[in-house]
Amino acid sequence: MKFLKFLVVGIFFGIVLTKSEAVSWYRIYEMFQFQSFHMYGIIGSAVAVGIIGVWLIKKSKLKNTEGQPIVLPPKDRSISRYLIGGTIFGLGWALAGACPGPMYILVGTGVLSMLLVIAGAVLGTFFYGLIKDRLPH
Repeated sequence: MKFLKFLVVGIFFGIVLTKSEAVSWYRIYEMFQFQSFHMYGIIGSAVAVGIIGVWLIKKSKLKNTEGQPIVLPPKDRSISRYLIGGTIFGLGWALAGACPGPMYILVGTGVLSMLLVIAGAVLGTFFYGLIKDRLPH
């Protein structure tokens, strides 16, 4: 029962993404072909909400569920990690037609071929863990 609220929020989020067509392969294809603003609008609004949310967390000094202050450590600012990681992520997104969140939503809507994509993502994460120390960070 403790995690029921997360399940409800996840189901609601999945419904919103499905209804907004954010999980549609066609919409993702349009985005990568620069033919439509639809996905850029969704992503842009998510970035704006994230920026405002982080600002509010820092400004009001919010606390987590255990009463501890939320601390957001600064990120490393190396160009290579973002270029290489972003390129790999973008290629995977373009090839699979979905990024990590929508992969699970698509399985829930009956696109069972996404199970193969999820298995590939898990395998890629495992592989990254093996070679992480040899990569530029």
